[in-house]
Parts: sequence; structure tokens; C-alpha cells
Amino acid sequence: MSEVEQPSADITAREAVQEAEQRGAVAHVLDGSDLISKRTTLDGIAAVLNFPEWTGRNLDALYDCLTDLSWLPEGEHVLVWSGFQALAEHDPKAFGRINAVLRDASEHPICGREFTAVLTRS
Repeated sequence: MSEVEQPSADITAREAVQEAEQRGAVAHVLDGSDLISKRTTLDGIAAVLNFPEWTGRNLDALYDCLTDLSWLPEGEHVLVWSGFQALAEHDPKAFGRINAVLRDASEHPICGREFTAVLTRS
């Protein structure tokens, strides 16, 4: 699965993690309930995916890291973004741009690592 799954009220973060693990993927859970700005969200994504310290905190750097992930084990890595609506409500423009980067990055995996994002409400 190499796409950003649409937000779903039907799946919880726990269920998304279970689905990822069942197919052999590594799940990285981002609790977005307090992430209400572009900066805090980029920092949160960087933290849960263990981005290198030298990584910039902008959309270009986010894309570059998500299409690389060479510091992580090979295979699929799933970002489970729980509580995404906090950013969507406080800064819809930032949410739209970050979501677009997640979607674009999922379509261009390299280095033997596939990236997927799942947005859940809880």
C-alpha cells in the first residue's frame, strides 16, 4: 500500500497499527492531538520517524526524508497520524500541504523502504 489513506472514523490508531503489523510493516504513531501548527507537526513527524538531526524542518525536507528513510530498516514504514484534525482545524492550509507531501512521498519510495500514511481520528 503506497498511498495516504483518507481519514477514517472507522479505524482507530490501534487498529491501523495492527493492520500494518499484520502485513509486516513497521508502524510509527504520531499523536497529533496537540499539534496545531506546521512547525509542531513537522517536528512530531521527524521525531516518530527518527529523522537525522541535520534534517531541516520544512516541506521539502519532509519529502526528502520520507522518500529516503535509509536510516530505518528496509520494508514498509507506516505513519499512523492520530488526531490529525487538530492541525486541520487550526491551520487548514498547513494540513493540506503536509498531507499532500505525505501522499506524494508515498508514491515515490526508494532505498527498499516503502512509506505509507494513515490518518485516524483517534
